Amino acid sequence: MIKTTNDILIMQKKYTFIDLFAGIGGFHQAMHYAGAECVFASEWNKYARQSYEANYKKIAPKVFADNAQLFNEDIHDADPNIIPNFDVCCAGFPCQPFSIAGHRLGFEDTRGTLFFEIMRIVKAKIETGYPPKVLFLENVRGLKNHDKGNTLKVILAALDDLGYDCSIEVLNAKYFGVPQNRERLFIIAWYRDLIKCNGFKFPYGIDEKGSPIYDKKEVSEKAIKTHVSAIFEPQETIDPYYTISDRMWIGHQNRKERNRQNGKGFGYSLFTGDSPYASTISARYWKDGSEILIDQSELGLNPRRLTPTEAGRLQGYNIKGNGWANSPDPIISKQEEYTIVVSRKEAYQQFGNSVAVPVIKTLAKEIVNQLLK
Repeated sequence: MIKTTNDILIMQKKYTFIDLFAGIGGFHQAMHYAGAECVFASEWNKYARQSYEANYKKIAPKVFADNAQLFNEDIHDADPNIIPNFDVCCAGFPCQPFSIAGHRLGFEDTRGTLFFEIMRIVKAKIETGYPPKVLFLENVRGLKNHDKGNTLKVILAALDDLGYDCSIEVLNAKYFGVPQNRERLFIIAWYRDLIKCNGFKFPYGIDEKGSPIYDKKEVSEKAIKTHVSAIFEPQETIDPYYTISDRMWIGHQNRKERNRQNGKGFGYSLFTGDSPYASTISARYWKDGSEILIDQSELGLNPRRLTPTEAGRLQGYNIKGNGWANSPDPIISKQEEYTIVVSRKEAYQQFGNSVAVPVIKTLAKEIVNQLLK
């Protein structure tokens, strides 16, 4: 995908952001592309921290300097006073229920949750006269109905309490150039005293040229076409390890049949290279790969799991690995190159927990264009 004049303009002006619950840096990749500089990050998992530092130390050296005091490990200990002022707060925070303190919903009702830690940092910056302009938040789709809708209600009330207006939407990665059916809820909030906006216009996907599609009714027709084979490494490089055993394959089939008879939809999912997209990859993929198995019947073999490189590409990470079975995916291959530095198990978990980078990248560009320019 060729960078447009608009892309180049975005890259010219520097904005700053913080990366909370950073994982392996899906937000970092996207915000860096949009011309923003990371000034603080927080992640507790030691293996995710290894991946994060290995991949972003070159582009954000200040975060890792001075004993990495700006690369926080426990967000509960994050001191707003040492966090540089920032324009955007990025956070893919865990979904937790709230204990309602009273009838009036607001900031105080978020206490005791990890979402409160985001609000604590934001509130401290507001009180020092440097309110973050935009909050860029991601969560599972189920947040909309979590605790009968109460969780989202409290979150939106807390944002309003601190002076933020917001727009929310559920987006699917399969419309952004990655072959994965992955729905996630996004909250884009802006500080109303600094940004006058009637609402954030969400892109629901991108077309073949990489341009955003704003009409929800047209996205399935106009979105860039994807195929699972676009993430494959060359067949001759695939280690036999990834082909599941006869015992596991029989177990998957028997389990699926039992679930079918019991009226349950759970079981393995089988895809070919021609499938337009795979199902959602999760952090448990390392166990048996049942949610995404690749058909190898034409080779006379049992299905196989994705390799870690393919799992990362499924989330939009540009990983060299052993190369590409076909032409490099036009969206994924334009991302910053990503290097896997952890074990196979940890890599699967990290990619399963990650955001889909092209979705975040598209939203980051829209945040700059609609709210920050």
